[in-house]
Amino acid sequence: MAVSSTPTRPDQPAPAARAPRRPRGEGQWALGHREPLNPNERIKKDDDPLNVRDRIENIYAHRGFASIDPQDLRGRFRWWGLYTQRKAGIDGGRTAVLEPHELEDEFFMLRVRVDGGQLNLAQLRVIAEISREFARDTADITDRQNIQYHWIRVEDMPEIWRRLEAVGLQTTEACGDCPRIVLGSPVAGVARDELLDPTPAIDEIVRRYVGDKQFSNLPRKFKTSISWLVDTPYEANDIAFLGVDHPEHGPGFDVWVGGGLSTNPMLAKRLGVWVPLHEVPDVWAGVVGIFRDYGYRRLRNRARLKFLVADWGVERFREVLEKDYLGRALLDGPAAELPAKPVDHIGVHPQRDGANYVGAAPVVGRVSGTQLAALADVVEAHGSDRVRLTPYQKLLVLDVAPERTEELVTALRGIGLAARPSAWRRGTMACTGIEFCKLAIVETKRRGEELVARLEERLRDFDADISIHLNGCPNACARTQVADIGLKGQLVVGPDGRQVEGFQVHLGGGLGMAAGQTAGFGRKLRGLKTTADDLPEYVERLARRYLAGRTDGESFANWVIRVDEEELR
Repeated sequence: MAVSSTPTRPDQPAPAARAPRRPRGEGQWALGHREPLNPNERIKKDDDPLNVRDRIENIYAHRGFASIDPQDLRGRFRWWGLYTQRKAGIDGGRTAVLEPHELEDEFFMLRVRVDGGQLNLAQLRVIAEISREFARDTADITDRQNIQYHWIRVEDMPEIWRRLEAVGLQTTEACGDCPRIVLGSPVAGVARDELLDPTPAIDEIVRRYVGDKQFSNLPRKFKTSISWLVDTPYEANDIAFLGVDHPEHGPGFDVWVGGGLSTNPMLAKRLGVWVPLHEVPDVWAGVVGIFRDYGYRRLRNRARLKFLVADWGVERFREVLEKDYLGRALLDGPAAELPAKPVDHIGVHPQRDGANYVGAAPVVGRVSGTQLAALADVVEAHGSDRVRLTPYQKLLVLDVAPERTEELVTALRGIGLAARPSAWRRGTMACTGIEFCKLAIVETKRRGEELVARLEERLRDFDADISIHLNGCPNACARTQVADIGLKGQLVVGPDGRQVEGFQVHLGGGLGMAAGQTAGFGRKLRGLKTTADDLPEYVERLARRYLAGRTDGESFANWVIRVDEEELR
């Protein structure tokens, strides 16, 4: 074979060596990679998403759904809590096949921020009123302490915002690549074991930064938890402040960064610092600033803060935070002390002021405007003005006189809220699922309700705490990987060989919520799946085996680790 070449004369210089290829950038602004690298980044660069509210109020609300620009509809609307909901009748097998416009209905899911989970009666009544008037009586409590509506029309958004904002509520940045709702303890300010109420820090963060354009374009969503008590899923957040009593400096907060679940779960890591209450907003803003400037924007599936923390390590992350964003060193601090057992606040508990609070459970977070209006009446009739939402799809009534507590428990039961629920109702959560979510593959809320009812009937006296989290897709909105029984929705092969709704099973996961607990993700056994129809039978069988085979005081998670795989099938 002939080879063509150009000879080099002896007096000619040798060809210059090729310069080494520059590593491909990850879209980090601080390193000069400002050019948008995917459609989501282009949408944010073209127009700050917060600007879309003006178009909603002045154009889309008057001209209707068909007038909405696609980039606003599927992108910027999220910054105001709005997602298009799934069109009815589209099965899970078509979720990843159809184009967005084929999946979506002309209605919206709307999230209302309830930062710290704190509601007064005026706010609760407005939430109920909007549900009944504009959302077909839907109003789910999410595991982010939000209220989530469905069937919202764009034409109604100006009036919805007017009513919410009149009582101090908002939907600003309830979704989108921005700071989402700040989780907080539902008993902040009243708990007997709380040395420092973090509510002022939560309020200051929301006041300063929610809706501020300096943080309205982050690489992905940013989740926060601030609580003195160990009663929020702090290890699953981008940043978490957890109460700790420093031996020299007194009450303050331990800081964790880089948590997140979804399809690539990671637990948050301790920075090893102690932060006083008044510095929490500044430290929070510093961490968000690092994420904005150094977060990976090239690929959406690597754009969460957890990937940066994993690559940098805690030591470097702390160094950059102190030198470049705070301009000062942070104090070293001890780890927080964990309670003897996990805390979920369900039932009757004493407050520090002598009153009681009562925690009650709907089923898998599903409530309605009618039910919430009835709740407001019950709460008012028993002398309280304060309701709290929890990160476990439950709710609390604060400030109940001891002599009226049992009367309140009975009244709550009368409107479908159990203050002394079964272990199954208490421990089961479910995401939105295929009923409304465009990403979902299977139904979750109805399946969760059916599962709880079956287990209450067959295992009414079950005496252990088992958490069951149902998720309609791999994205883990219901924290699938850190449940005793985590159920990830997918299509499975049914008895007749056809694909049907089902779940991949994760077993024995959990967070570090109590002394002696080791945080970790659920055990996935090869081929361990169940159809949705067989789910109640499978969970019942598993629970009975646990009851029969556990040692004295052995938790479900420890039993899962110990027993042979066949016991888990």
